[in-house]
Amino acid sequence: MKRQFKLIALVTFASMAVLVNTALAANTKVLKFSHTDQIMGKRHEAAVLFANKVKEYTKGSCEVKIYPAGQLGDDTKAIEQLKIGGVDFTVSSTGSYAPHIESLNLAMLPFIVETYEQGWKLYDTSKWLKAQFAKAPAKGFRFLSTWEAGFRCMTTKEPLTSPKDAQGKKLRSFSNEMMRWTLEEIGFAVQIMPLPEVYLAIQQGTVHGQENPIDTIYSNKFYEVAPYVTMTNHVYSPIPLTISEFTWKRLSAAEKKAVLKAAKEASTYSRTEVKNNELKQIADMQAKGAKISKPNLVQFREAVKPVYEKARQKYGVKEVDIFLKEVEAIRKAVPSK
Repeated sequence: MKRQFKLIALVTFASMAVLVNTALAANTKVLKFSHTDQIMGKRHEAAVLFANKVKEYTKGSCEVKIYPAGQLGDDTKAIEQLKIGGVDFTVSSTGSYAPHIESLNLAMLPFIVETYEQGWKLYDTSKWLKAQFAKAPAKGFRFLSTWEAGFRCMTTKEPLTSPKDAQGKKLRSFSNEMMRWTLEEIGFAVQIMPLPEVYLAIQQGTVHGQENPIDTIYSNKFYEVAPYVTMTNHVYSPIPLTISEFTWKRLSAAEKKAVLKAAKEASTYSRTEVKNNELKQIADMQAKGAKISKPNLVQFREAVKPVYEKARQKYGVKEVDIFLKEVEAIRKAVPSK
């Protein structure tokens, strides 16, 4: 009888445990995180950290499932999906959000900052940028924190020593008006295409090369098919993390606090890792055959001057100058070494 009683007790306990776990699982919010980078990139590492922290800080009430490498669509589609609740999180270049908040195109102006420290201070303290980000909830998403990608550089099949070398060549970029203006003033014909398609497009000769931050170039191995890596640093390109407004409204106050805490910690990790690994990634690419060069940027800066005037014409002199005044103050407060 004792054995039978113990057996019944064990079965009952096991059944209750299953029921409790099932109930907990049923109450867990499973949230989709879409991004376009490869799993060896720092973007994905930060996403994994974010997912782990969300689960930890919400005590398991929220679980973030990551879909890397454009599995759920490119950056444009991910942001569209945010607006309708099809995905819960994404992380992308500031310029990718410009179709929904057009003024964010100004954040993509060429050569506005020269160092990571200047860029971080800009995104952390700019009143103008905060005002633009505050428009997002009405569009269907909201900004949580700013992660790092780095400064955009060129990878091409032939050397790029000056804007003259860009003439007549087709370069892949993402869909952003300011970026298109910048590359066209340098001399390129711009081809828009999703990030996961770029390697093959360069390999097949559809485009001559592409432009992206070093971490993205490294993780996608673009240097294999376009070995000339030119450190133009033409645009500072961090990647803000966003959440669907539908998702945000579903979260409890405690879950919102937890998600914001995780987002901030992932931002710190992203910034540190991207900056600290850049030289190592460059050295590794060079060891594998990439031709790394740092051109004289005077000609490139001169070539893109018309972009500023185009921006003033489209967005208004006052709007552009307010932003640039903040940029100039930050450059003075955090001077380049």
